[in-house]
Amino acid sequence: MLNLEENVSLKPYNTFGVEVQTRFFYKVTSTKKLITQLKSIAKLPLLILGGGSNLLLTKDFPGVTLLMANKGITILEEKNKTVRVEVQAGENWHDFVLWCLEQNYGGVENLALIPGSVGAAPIQNIGAYGVELSKVFYSCQAINLETLQEEIHTQDSCEFGYRSSIFKTHQKGKYLITSVTFELHKPPYQPLLTYGDLKSKFEKQNPSIQEVANGVIEVRKSKLPDPQLIGNGGSFFKNPVISKSNFLELKKIYNELPSFSVDKDQIKIPAAWLIDYLGYKGMRFGQVGIHENQALVLVNFGGARGAEILSLAKKIQKHVQAVFGINLEMEVNIL
Repeated sequence: MLNLEENVSLKPYNTFGVEVQTRFFYKVTSTKKLITQLKSIAKLPLLILGGGSNLLLTKDFPGVTLLMANKGITILEEKNKTVRVEVQAGENWHDFVLWCLEQNYGGVENLALIPGSVGAAPIQNIGAYGVELSKVFYSCQAINLETLQEEIHTQDSCEFGYRSSIFKTHQKGKYLITSVTFELHKPPYQPLLTYGDLKSKFEKQNPSIQEVANGVIEVRKSKLPDPQLIGNGGSFFKNPVISKSNFLELKKIYNELPSFSVDKDQIKIPAAWLIDYLGYKGMRFGQVGIHENQALVLVNFGGARGAEILSLAKKIQKHVQAVFGINLEMEVNIL
């Protein structure tokens, strides 16, 4: 039986810094007996927390919150050009990136400084600066919460999409990821430098993975607020993907509208540009607002309720839809 804490505040465990309580709380430091322990709480609602960085809590949770805090990185297999490593779900994502840099393993340098845990990374298929987790993902081990059996999920079975996977779509809430296995690159390895800020920063250079990571960290710090200083969940909205024909019609009206080609029929529009165009960047509504340097980031200035942050998000969605005819999808999970 789990030794559960009762009526615990989740404010320290969500990067928005929202004050809500969970009826029961348990920190998972080892997964060896986890299936047996889960059987003892099978009838209670379950909330699984990693870094709490992609979550907006709008109400108290009536069940058991499991905080994944299991640690460890194991090298499973080395080849001439690649190395396979298993990382426990409770490891901090950025700490894992730093470990890769120390080992001179490439593939995740563009994903430096993304908040959250390793176990949460496949759920969101985290991505930045032209690289997504799926590019280095090999498999993950997860507990099926319906059958309480361990399963291995591969690249194909995860059905990765843009900021998405089965763990966020039709299998949402069904699995508890306990570890993730990555296939990383050994030198010589060429980092991906095709995206925006990195492309201009390293033009006509041949940077190391450490230099690329440093560049990413510098850019992210200049644009994104530190959750330890001001409550936020990072990018709140996904960049919308629209048809090329729709984009061409919008371009006639908004000549400066930026875009990225997805394929011959689809165009990705920066959500931040849409929000900024409507004048929201830097605006404040009571204790909530939009960050002054990045229109994608909604912030809690202190003491805001999750419902207030959600209300602002819906206000922005409605305005973008009315002006541009584009549906902004939330990237942050709402509870």
